[in-house]
Amino acid sequence: MPILAQEIDVFPDDLLGRPELALEIEPCWRALYTKARHEKELMRRLRGLNVPFYTPLIPKRTRSPSGRTRIAHVPLFAGYTFIYGSECDRYRALTTNCVSRWLQVPDGVALTRDLRQIQQLIESGAPLTPEARLEPGTPVRIRSGPLAGIEGVILKRPGPTRLFVSVNFLQQGASLSVEDFQVERLG
Repeated sequence: MPILAQEIDVFPDDLLGRPELALEIEPCWRALYTKARHEKELMRRLRGLNVPFYTPLIPKRTRSPSGRTRIAHVPLFAGYTFIYGSECDRYRALTTNCVSRWLQVPDGVALTRDLRQIQQLIESGAPLTPEARLEPGTPVRIRSGPLAGIEGVILKRPGPTRLFVSVNFLQQGASLSVEDFQVERLG
């Protein structure tokens, strides 16, 4: 049972499906780095200001001392919220008192593709693990199933093979456990 209801992580609902995201014109993507643990407060304020945003949230399960399972929805990329808007939208986001700094996104089309893949992974319900940095590996694509077409890099780790799906702009991503037969080498 969740401690609180899950926040709306994308506003408006169709933001990542918009065709204009493939164009390199104003409005554009910006990454906002929030003050410590202010991601959800920023999301609430941006929704109130009608500023389009995406903050990927994943469920995190913990146990209380009495043994009850608790579910909290936490940001996949701690401290980051992505806004899609004009210079005026960026300014309004900075006035929320939740933002530490902002970053211009040099390749909005690539970020859009990366965020769409992350959203598809989250919606599939696959158990994701936040990954702090990119590591060298083999680029692959998932062959079949609900995640077919997702591209990423295989991480070398002890234990099960993990597929790493990245947001290259942040040098961060998420990983999920996959079997070798589920993926095909790219290139």
